[in-house]
Amino acid sequence: MPIADTVAQSSPGAVAEVTIGGVGRRALTVGGAAALPFLKFEGTIPHRPAIAVDVQDSPPDDWATGVREAWGSAAADPAAWAKAAAVAGADAIALTLASTHPDGANASAASAVATVKRVLDATDLPLIVYGPGVAAKDNEVLVAVAEAASGQRLALGMCEDKNYRTIVAACLAHGHVAVARSPIDLNLAKQLNILIADMGLSVDRILMDPTTGALGYGLEYSYSVMERLRLAALQGDKWCALPMVCTVGYEAWRQKEAKAVSGVPAEWGDLSRRGVLWEATTAQALLEAGADILVMRHPKAISLVRGTIDKLMG
Repeated sequence: MPIADTVAQSSPGAVAEVTIGGVGRRALTVGGAAALPFLKFEGTIPHRPAIAVDVQDSPPDDWATGVREAWGSAAADPAAWAKAAAVAGADAIALTLASTHPDGANASAASAVATVKRVLDATDLPLIVYGPGVAAKDNEVLVAVAEAASGQRLALGMCEDKNYRTIVAACLAHGHVAVARSPIDLNLAKQLNILIADMGLSVDRILMDPTTGALGYGLEYSYSVMERLRLAALQGDKWCALPMVCTVGYEAWRQKEAKAVSGVPAEWGDLSRRGVLWEATTAQALLEAGADILVMRHPKAISLVRGTIDKLMG
């Protein structure tokens, strides 16, 4: 008897399915798993984990040199960058409206809308749109983007406990998906999902970002929280049963091991290879924890992780 037949355990629950895109562009559906990651002998896993490429609306001067060089001149223009990401095999684009940050260029909501329209015109990939990470400005720009792209089923984030109401209302009014972020805690993630659903947004229009750490920087704790969320989902807790998004590139490439040029042990090896492996290893661990969408940065890391997904999905 095959080993799988002797250890297989079926589960009463399953992860909700969430679709972004469609409506004249490619659709991406994630979730739906009735088993732990890649254990297809225990239950159905109808959709592959997806990779979204991290794109900024302004040149990412604060990013690690290796990542900026990998995208070349495309990184100077979000539409060109989105096209390059599509060629690199992206399943979706994750556009951060960094220029709207109040401590930076403080670009207007109208400017953000124009950028989103250009990216939508540049590629037919589904789109995740992140605000600058400041609650008041997030509300301003994401509401404007939601209205301008009404019916395009964007994923809008981040919805956090201090600002979810405004963004969720925009999702309800214009047919979008909300990205709910909570600080590495099962109960906080569950609570935020309930609060968003209480506003009337159905579970097939909510993605959750449980917040993650990078390799060597809290990855084990992140893994355990994500694993507990997935186990609870499979046991029938619908408030834990939402697809998970992980901002892998952001976490991995801000660590010194991925970007330090000097003053590090020779055993760390070549910087260009080290950074790619730091992101890829972080991503692969989070895949095993249950990540449904990985937001990644370096094309070589994306290629490595896509190869891993291909093998694990058979």
